[in-house]
Amino acid sequence: MSKGHRSQIKRERNKVKDTRPSAKLSYARVSVQKACFVLDAIRGKGLEEAIGIVTYNPRYASQLLRKLLESAAANAENNNNMSRDNLYVAECYANMAPSMKRIHPRAQGRAYRILKRSSHITVVLDERK
Repeated sequence: MSKGHRSQIKRERNKVKDTRPSAKLSYARVSVQKACFVLDAIRGKGLEEAIGIVTYNPRYASQLLRKLLESAAANAENNNNMSRDNLYVAECYANMAPSMKRIHPRAQGRAYRILKRSSHITVVLDERK
């Protein structure tokens, strides 16, 4: 079974804080699958190389990711006193967010549902040793 009361378990889990600089974009109007094409391209790359990749990538998600990378880099410099030269993309992932449901009229009074998907995109940077 569990070890202790629910509040004790939560307290133990929250003790371990991730101090790496990160940035999160919630409710981005791009599907997880389409965002992952760009995320896979920058995972593990240096910060400047990752920004170069998303700058010249034609996908819509790359525009969002460029701003997210710049935000995470600013967090690293201002909050963690890290050097921008040593930063790399340690983690980047997209999780599913709520979908907007829309109706498309079809023949004979039927209606097809259209799901306009959205995602939560997270970028975590770290310093190379």
